[in-house]
Amino acid sequence: MSEFKNYNKAANQFYKGQNIKTLPLHSWDIFSPYYSKLFKEFNDLNSLATLAKGNNWSYENQFYAALVEKKQVIVVTDAQLNIVHATHNIYGMNGYSTDEILGKKPKMFQGKATCKETTKYIAKAVKAKKSFEAVLVNYRKDGSSYKCWIKGEPIWNNKGKVVNFIAYERKVA
Repeated sequence: MSEFKNYNKAANQFYKGQNIKTLPLHSWDIFSPYYSKLFKEFNDLNSLATLAKGNNWSYENQFYAALVEKKQVIVVTDAQLNIVHATHNIYGMNGYSTDEILGKKPKMFQGKATCKETTKYIAKAVKAKKSFEAVLVNYRKDGSSYKCWIKGEPIWNNKGKVVNFIAYERKVA
């Protein structure tokens, strides 16, 4: 125990003579969640860029504005509508982690109160390879419902073939 007292005394003596500005420990508690969020956003943006490059997208990158500035969830499917990527913030919207939804179809979020007319409208736009925008009732992992604004569009590769679909989503009141 006396070793710690001696260490503390020596450390205090040393640091008194230094011109070091420190932050209180509680400031790291505030910074850490922000850093974690930035790290997840950076990973999402990197993954989307890799996906775009790998599939030769001829698509104007709107990811930063959608994810960081507008706080939207981004979901990417393949041409057969299997989810191949979802941003980390999907968990906050519906309780599903990205690992739980990869390989599944976006219909997994629909349920009893989801408007059939709206889903027909979306299906028709997807089949015609056109953009769409709609609000529909989706369901969280726990079974509760929420209204979801979705803006979807096909993604073409450099050869003019649809290789993916992308949806920008956010919960609305």
